[in-house]
Amino acid sequence: MNLFDVYPLNNIEIVKASGSAVWDAEGQEYLDLYGGHAVISIGHTHPHYVQRLTDQLNKVGFYSNSVKIPLQVQLAEKLGQVSGKADYQLFLCNSGAEANENALKLASFYNGRKKVIAFKGAFHGRTSLAVSATDNPKIIAPVNETDNIVFLPHNDEAALEQAFAEYGNDVAAVIIEGIQGVGGIKEASVSFLQKIRSLCDQYNAVYIADSVQCGYGRTGMFYSHDYAGVNADVYTMAKGMGNGFPVAGISIAPKFKPWHGMLGTTFGGNHLACAAALAVLEVIEQDDLLKNAETVGSYLIEELKKIEEVKEVRGRGLMIGIDLPESLSNVKKDLLFKHKIFTGEAKPNVIRLLPALNLTKDQADQFLKEFKIALKG
Repeated sequence: MNLFDVYPLNNIEIVKASGSAVWDAEGQEYLDLYGGHAVISIGHTHPHYVQRLTDQLNKVGFYSNSVKIPLQVQLAEKLGQVSGKADYQLFLCNSGAEANENALKLASFYNGRKKVIAFKGAFHGRTSLAVSATDNPKIIAPVNETDNIVFLPHNDEAALEQAFAEYGNDVAAVIIEGIQGVGGIKEASVSFLQKIRSLCDQYNAVYIADSVQCGYGRTGMFYSHDYAGVNADVYTMAKGMGNGFPVAGISIAPKFKPWHGMLGTTFGGNHLACAAALAVLEVIEQDDLLKNAETVGSYLIEELKKIEEVKEVRGRGLMIGIDLPESLSNVKKDLLFKHKIFTGEAKPNVIRLLPALNLTKDQADQFLKEFKIALKG
């Protein structure tokens, strides 16, 4: 049997990792400023994380949601404390797409409606309704096509008001990333998020804050949407939540009332997943990583803005987009193969930085030095 060939691969095999460093099979060290799509939030093989998982694996690795799992309660309490949403409720699942699916389903259950407002440049996942709300027709199969999704221009308050005026009483939810990741590190404005909140309140629609990539402390706030000073009804989480272990969840406002069977999953909230997620929150809290993400991220952004060749720098905290001219389209590849630095990209020519939240200033300086050399060719 062969692998189903859907991933464009770099010819690199990672065999060891620690903090923000990884090593390939030849022993070459790389600086990791991408963390496998913003997944590595507290650094590779963090000792506390490894110990937490090892201890749990030696007790019980899995049982289903048909029994009490105290780790789930502990995780909910810790998440409420660290995120500042102590009165919210937690549903645990396995991936960002699944989190968004459940958030959209919950919204539709809540108000009995079908229409969903999403935005140009959005990425919400690759499954069912999540992919339908993703602005990429190429990955939407015919079976996923639906008239229930309405795409609006990003950050266009007039278009949003017009959409609600036209069919507001049919709108189940508005779903938005605080900062678009795949869309090129584009931040939703404060006034736009506030407008979403007020219109959702007016029309009894559900405000879903997709925090899968931009959340979990990456921007210096726990949920990036919080910079707007309003609460969403549902926050979706994954990626950095488990530091590499598959775990996801949705944080649900008190106004939503659950009933048995409303949502469900086999693997969501299993013992190992909860141990991983608790370890992440414990390290974030103990090492003040939200502050570090804000401090080191702000430093990187300010230094990058000084570089002449860079068209624009976007983002917040350690979620940074570096927009380069087409003539420098080789830089991401050169950073990896010539300068041994992993970064991400967004089309057409944006370099994405999504490092661990404990990235040091020295590591940031290492990147800046090599990046400037790469720009000169």
